Amino acid sequence: MSENKNLGHNSKKDFLKKPVEHIDITSFDSRKIISSMEKMSFVSRETANAANIYNEMLKDKECTIFLTLAGSTSAAGCMNIYRDLVKYNMVDAIVATGASIIDMDFFEALGFKHYQGSQHQNDSELRKNYIDRIYDTYIDEEELQFCDKKIGEIADKLEPKTYTSREFIKEIGKFLKSNAKKKGSLIETAYDNNVPIFCPAFTDSSAGFGLVMHQERNPKNHITMDSIREFRELTEIKVKSKGSGLFMIGGGVPKNFIQDTVICAELLGKEVDMHKYAIQITVADSRDGACSSSTLKEASSWGKVDTTKEQMVFAEATSVLPLIASNAYHTGEWKNRDRKNFSKIF
Repeated sequence: MSENKNLGHNSKKDFLKKPVEHIDITSFDSRKIISSMEKMSFVSRETANAANIYNEMLKDKECTIFLTLAGSTSAAGCMNIYRDLVKYNMVDAIVATGASIIDMDFFEALGFKHYQGSQHQNDSELRKNYIDRIYDTYIDEEELQFCDKKIGEIADKLEPKTYTSREFIKEIGKFLKSNAKKKGSLIETAYDNNVPIFCPAFTDSSAGFGLVMHQERNPKNHITMDSIREFRELTEIKVKSKGSGLFMIGGGVPKNFIQDTVICAELLGKEVDMHKYAIQITVADSRDGACSSSTLKEASSWGKVDTTKEQMVFAEATSVLPLIASNAYHTGEWKNRDRKNFSKIF
């Protein structure tokens, strides 16, 4: 990939040459690596412990597993991991940023790709070529704007009323069944397997641009998002679950949103247990007091997470997530789980 710092020396096609290839956790068996890491220290032992806790979640037939996604791991090559966690019944509900679901997953389902690039490239030259950069990964801005517009077009065809992001993403899944250029996206796989996807900050993504365009075209007859009803829906899943576990990639709104279901249920007079299992993979530093980096032990003080089976893994997720997910796939506890089909309860 060219790293020429001089403006005007590269065309768009020079930059967008090498697509990101998404890792396939079924194609390699990480169990020996994980068992070796158990005998080590630092992040290796944290990773092995997280892998073991995840297997315990899968083995516990009463446990509802929530996957939360924040950050750009989907663009960086982990997209098929999340798809396969749904496909092989290793998660029951997803809480994510709008970017993970729309700008990355829906974007690729439309036939577009993310590309390997360089974090050292002159960003003014990238802008000149209408290329967006996520660290060392490139996205064609023109394709991203097509994605924005497609969201608006889907909204144009829906009955004008309030929707939760879960309901709207389900409609996107329905759209992809007959219109996807790339089959097997996370949205389509979740739609096929009745796994609900919640994006509490849905408009902070391509979805936001698309829905603004939709409302601009339809000033008096448009759809809008109901994040309060969405919180109620997610809390209802927690209430219907005898036990629950969290598999959290990054932090942000998805992390706090799923943890808050325990408090919400309590305020509604429902008796629920704290999340029994919890894993978080993050590079955030806990010293600044931010939610993304707050430890799972801290969440226990709020009554959100039990401290018996919890593990913080302080690592960049693309480096350890494939090991944890491949270990779980090949261990095979998922084969004995019944699907929860939570999308059907609403």
